[in-house]
Amino acid sequence: FVDGETNRIMPSSQNHKRALAGDQGLNTGGMGTFSPSPFYTKEVDEFCKKYIYQPSVDAMKKEGRIFKGIIFFGLMLTEDGPKVLEYNARFGDPETEVVLPKLTSDLGAGISALLNGETPEFTWDNDNATLGVVLAADGYPVDVIKGAAIPEIPVDEDSHVYYAGVARSEEGLVANSGRVLLVETSAADIKAAQDKVYAIIDQLDTKGMFYRHDIGAKALNI
Repeated sequence: FVDGETNRIMPSSQNHKRALAGDQGLNTGGMGTFSPSPFYTKEVDEFCKKYIYQPSVDAMKKEGRIFKGIIFFGLMLTEDGPKVLEYNARFGDPETEVVLPKLTSDLGAGISALLNGETPEFTWDNDNATLGVVLAADGYPVDVIKGAAIPEIPVDEDSHVYYAGVARSEEGLVANSGRVLLVETSAADIKAAQDKVYAIIDQLDTKGMFYRHDIGAKALNI
């Protein structure tokens, strides 16, 4: 969250870009994500704040392009340190679906304060983990096959379904784009969140769609 002068960092998250488990298949917009990322260490955070986040805000101000809003920093961790893959002047997707459930303050009030020169308050649940898995239409990301029926998805107060590429038909919701929906859960840690989300998805009739079965595995194998 950027107010033109400073930035307020959201919790880290880690996206899975490849279409298939084990980071196989074509690159996608994201097949799932989790938060926080254990690879985003204190040292990485300090480096990014010093050399990426604040310098980016300062550079825009110096050029007379003061920015207020949301900057999503897409980072790659390399042997030479963090590198900026992309900037987005919006929330990232599918990262947002696991980051915002961790927000414990009022999002609207925080954004309003940020835009109006006031001091925004953003507080986060740092005790729990969140994990989300994308269901994509068969053929994604090349030749998307639309029309798969979207099943009823049972969730509780710590789980959410975020619909994206869907349309209404006489029979109900159907897949209408590549990434169809994301199922997110919150739990005490990554493993518990992973177990919970797959317990929901694995019981569904996902004919005409597919999903990765290893979202979060990297965080558990370090």
